[in-house]
Amino acid sequence: MIIGPADIEAAASRIEGRVRVTPVMTLEEGAWGLSGRLVLKLECLQHTGSFKPRGAFNRILSSSAPPAGVIAASGGNHGAAVAYAARSLGRHAEIFVPESTPPLKVERLRRYGARVSLIGASYPEALTASMARAAETGALVVHAYDQPEVAAGQGTVARELEHQTPDLDTLLVAVGGGGLIAGIAAWFQGRVHVVGVEPEGAPTLARAMEAGRPVDVPVTGVAVDSLGAHRAGALAFAIAQRYVDRVVLVTDDAILAAQRTLWEDVRVAAEPGGATALAALLSGQYRPAPEERVGVLVCGANLDPRRLN
Repeated sequence: MIIGPADIEAAASRIEGRVRVTPVMTLEEGAWGLSGRLVLKLECLQHTGSFKPRGAFNRILSSSAPPAGVIAASGGNHGAAVAYAARSLGRHAEIFVPESTPPLKVERLRRYGARVSLIGASYPEALTASMARAAETGALVVHAYDQPEVAAGQGTVARELEHQTPDLDTLLVAVGGGGLIAGIAAWFQGRVHVVGVEPEGAPTLARAMEAGRPVDVPVTGVAVDSLGAHRAGALAFAIAQRYVDRVVLVTDDAILAAQRTLWEDVRVAAEPGGATALAALLSGQYRPAPEERVGVLVCGANLDPRRLN
């Protein structure tokens, strides 16, 4: 199923009042020595510290509530969003995460009242375990990225940003499994250039675009806990083929440099995945034209703040 603006409008109505309208920061001309006019969309200030509650709320509110509640597999951010949404709606949540998930994110899941299971070394192992558990219990599966309701919820970011910055030319979006970029591209449908940004160690959408289909890739690097899907979602790939301009890759060093720049220059705390889109600009992997209005989605802030010093 390919989603479109009508699905995203419906999602926006469904989740209104349950998610924050996050702010936009317009930077001064020539910021960081870059051409173009830069705008940061601070979705890192969303509930649970990432954009993920948009999709979680839309998926849960689009479905009937089974007695077993909801279930999800996650590297951390999606699980927190599902746990938060479930608690807000009075439903039980069970979250499966890899054993490598940062303790900060595991603790947050528990703080939101979820039952947490640490399974396997990677997201696919956690996902397999969660699907087996869902088959046993009948819980509603909230996929991290490859569900129409989830992607439509994430697409409300683009709808919101367009109201805030109607003259946007280009938007840079970090990509993990692809739910966020799928929703964003489905909203704009070519009216704004959408550019995916992935770590060199987790090039899931880039490799899918090269192969003409989603393929498994090994993933490593500083952003693996938030952008470490081993395969781009089928939905994201289908939408990306139509509406994503291109995908660029950035190094871990570039991601960490962007993270430091966000903190030191504008006092925005972002996890590595949240700084990945900006890394494309600062490293020159995306070069804006003069006067181009470029948006950068800062999509996550779940990190140990001591790492910023």
